[in-house]
Amino acid sequence: MSPERRAATQEASLELLAAVSDPVRWAVLDRLGDGTRCVCDLRALVPVASNLLSYHLKVLRDAGLVTTARRGRWVDYTLAPDAHERLAAALPTAALIRRAAAS
Repeated sequence: MSPERRAATQEASLELLAAVSDPVRWAVLDRLGDGTRCVCDLRALVPVASNLLSYHLKVLRDAGLVTTARRGRWVDYTLAPDAHERLAAALPTAALIRRAAAS
């Protein structure tokens, strides 16, 4: 891998890991691990102000870790299908394991 490609991959990994490093976002991901949740349910499960929860959900959406579906006036949130794989790949040890397996 070229140094430029390695730097870009590393930057993307750091951004993804930064998105999940906040305790509120981690709690949201934990809740979504059980399945799709309406934002109204998340408000009850994650004890932060509504505007702060919206901010954290936006960060997770922008990181591509959650998807949304509008249902009337509510929005349902779901873990992105590739969220687990992307997070695992962002860890430095995952790259080492892949390299060791390839050799």
